[in-house]
Amino acid sequence: MDRLTNTVRPYAWGSTTAIAELLGVEPTGEPQAEMWMGAHPGAPSRTERGPLNEVIDEDPARELGPRAVAKFGPRLPFLLKILAAGAPLSLQVHPNLEEAKEGYEDEERRGVPVDAPHRNYKDANHKPELICALTPFDGLCGFRAPDEAAELLAGLGVDSLKPYVDLLHAKPEEAALREVLTAVLTADPDDMAKTVAEAAAAAERLGGAYAPYAAVARHYPGDPGVIAALLLNHVRLQPGEAMFLGAGVPHAYIEGLGVEIMANSDNVLRCGLTPKHVDVPELLRVVRFEATDPGVLRPEASPDGEEVYETPIDEFRLSRFVLSEGGAAHDLTTETPQILLCTAGAVRAGDVALTPGQSAFVPAGEKAEVSGTGTVFRATVVA
Repeated sequence: MDRLTNTVRPYAWGSTTAIAELLGVEPTGEPQAEMWMGAHPGAPSRTERGPLNEVIDEDPARELGPRAVAKFGPRLPFLLKILAAGAPLSLQVHPNLEEAKEGYEDEERRGVPVDAPHRNYKDANHKPELICALTPFDGLCGFRAPDEAAELLAGLGVDSLKPYVDLLHAKPEEAALREVLTAVLTADPDDMAKTVAEAAAAAERLGGAYAPYAAVARHYPGDPGVIAALLLNHVRLQPGEAMFLGAGVPHAYIEGLGVEIMANSDNVLRCGLTPKHVDVPELLRVVRFEATDPGVLRPEASPDGEEVYETPIDEFRLSRFVLSEGGAAHDLTTETPQILLCTAGAVRAGDVALTPGQSAFVPAGEKAEVSGTGTVFRATVVA
């Protein structure tokens, strides 16, 4: 079992305090957005044996187990993060596996450099993800029903939004959502900036259901993503609740601290709320234009005390243990690789002591027993 030393990514939207408070250290004064745990080459965790990606590369079958290697190849198929949003992230979607492969191969054929700012597909993998709240966590996830979106837009009382309201009422669901999002993202920038400013002022004045969108607008004045965001469901997760984000579902995180796990991919198509590249035609090809229930997940407890967040994919499986003083130790030994993350209290994973924000990598088949008082998240795969 390896104690992990992890990299904190200083993206501009990160909280200046949340990760430091979890770790029990003084804030740096700079944004701290994500702490990565895993073997992603962009910021691999470090162990006493070396960077985790290099440790795995030396002997994938031993570190990951034969079943995981046979199913996912010789790489750790997930990336675990602590995510701390102090400001809204970009409004985005992720491709499914087939779309990712097609998009990656197309850009490779056309010779688009992988680090080019207009490149859409950094790899050939999909990027389903799960966010589990450690604090109250606000986000946007999936389209509202067109009539609900129309009511929200109409309530702002902004004349330039009326054509979108009419479209949402007049067309079938898929056509309505597609045409409105397309119109928003392709509108004249000056006209849209004026519409966004009027909508933001109205949202600030009205509050209530409009408050999350007013918060988004404060961070991204004039951005068409503000209007696109109004088409989406607002979700507030309480600590311990989670949200699964599958392919084609538009989403954005607004504020809060959480544990995030995802397939090991960097493929993101942005809709707005960002100064980065927005490829509207490719985005429209990938988005699923259907109203969805955000589907707040609560963990399902098993007899052995493991609380599992059920998802429909195999690249990752997230669960947690809430350990109480004097309780029995839990044997987590399994034939797949694991990362164990403490988020509260003081626990022991094998011979590694963990406090909040600390984590350990457990190679496949390695004896893994957790005990103590606190909360431990367990990330592994289904193989």
